[in-house]
Amino acid sequence: MEKKEKVFVEIANHIQFKDKMIVGGDTFLSRKISGDNRYVAVLSDGLGSGVKANVLSTMTASMALNYRLKREPILRSALSVMNALPVDSVRNISYATFTIVDIDFEGQTEIVEFDTPPYLLFRDLEAVNPTKEAIGIDKDGQEYRAFEGDTEAMAKLAIGVSKFRVLHRSHLKLCKDDRIIFYSDGVTQAGMGAPNHPFGWGDEQVVQFVQGVLQQNPHVSARDLSKIIVNEALKKDRMKSKDDISCAVIYCREPRKLLLCSGPPYDSQKDTALANMVAHYKGKTIVSGGTTSKIIARELNRELFVDLTKIKSKDYPPSAQMEGIDLVTEGILTLGVVVELLAKENPLEDFGDSPAEEIVRMILESDSIDLVIGTRINEAHHDPSLPVELEIRRNVIKRMAYLLEEKWLKKVNVEFI
Repeated sequence: MEKKEKVFVEIANHIQFKDKMIVGGDTFLSRKISGDNRYVAVLSDGLGSGVKANVLSTMTASMALNYRLKREPILRSALSVMNALPVDSVRNISYATFTIVDIDFEGQTEIVEFDTPPYLLFRDLEAVNPTKEAIGIDKDGQEYRAFEGDTEAMAKLAIGVSKFRVLHRSHLKLCKDDRIIFYSDGVTQAGMGAPNHPFGWGDEQVVQFVQGVLQQNPHVSARDLSKIIVNEALKKDRMKSKDDISCAVIYCREPRKLLLCSGPPYDSQKDTALANMVAHYKGKTIVSGGTTSKIIARELNRELFVDLTKIKSKDYPPSAQMEGIDLVTEGILTLGVVVELLAKENPLEDFGDSPAEEIVRMILESDSIDLVIGTRINEAHHDPSLPVELEIRRNVIKRMAYLLEEKWLKKVNVEFI
């Protein structure tokens, strides 16, 4: 993968809380670090469930992410987090587990796991066994290392396992269409005690399930795949989860592009250029704004119409239709609602079919988003004594771009014309 991002890294997570719990004991954090050309993702599982587990996992994931942001080596970051965690005096296990994944824009990837189910690597729709290094740390901080292929060294490490806390570290180079899947033990232990899963769903059966999903839908998004895996685990628990169930997916793929343009160009002589940009865009297109859509329809000699029989909501201005354009909506009011939805944790949880929700759906399904924003004042409803319309539009777009980059890890390009 090159810095130009010919391949896009999609990172997504889905969680199902333990039955009757209002907070989850698992925490997932991810960040795109543009200055270092890296992505970092952390999943932590706190001991037990509820508020206490949530505090432990949040602390663990936050520490791990912050160490990576400060460019600490990933192993040192993991050791620092692990040493900060208390150990249960009865069961001699840590109060939180974690997986840290660090990827640069060339695909070089380093992963550290501590007491979590082993991550899955899928390449060419098949599960691949990555080479891992086991690192045992005793109570005095002394390390003992063994590669999993070294049978003798691994045997020595296994003998001393009661003395060691063991990390697993791996290095790999991600290729196009590779997927990394990592999850809490709520996935592998789902269905435990049931006749067909007495010891839980288990790693091997999870691999078989994921392989079946990928064969049926080779291009399934990370967001959808993480949700599919969690929902299947929930089914194993007969729809009453016995533990928090979390699954994170990292998917390297061709970027799915989206163009959203809103507002007419400042110079009307650029109307033709804007229309041609929309007509020849290699991806999905959204035109937001009545004046903007009329300009594009005029320049491309296409019909623009609103089907009054398909008005979806009395609370929002209706969408329109134009040949070659995926979605045509009203402008600033609709985009304001889009920003509100993007700020939510689950913007489509109660998914409706308003134009704003349709824009959000298209955005979340895309990877690289181009925002082309016109700077001409709409004279039809502009009060010269209150020259704020342009500033409102700019603020909405800047807020949208921030949320897309920081929260949803999208690549965003904003152009004011």
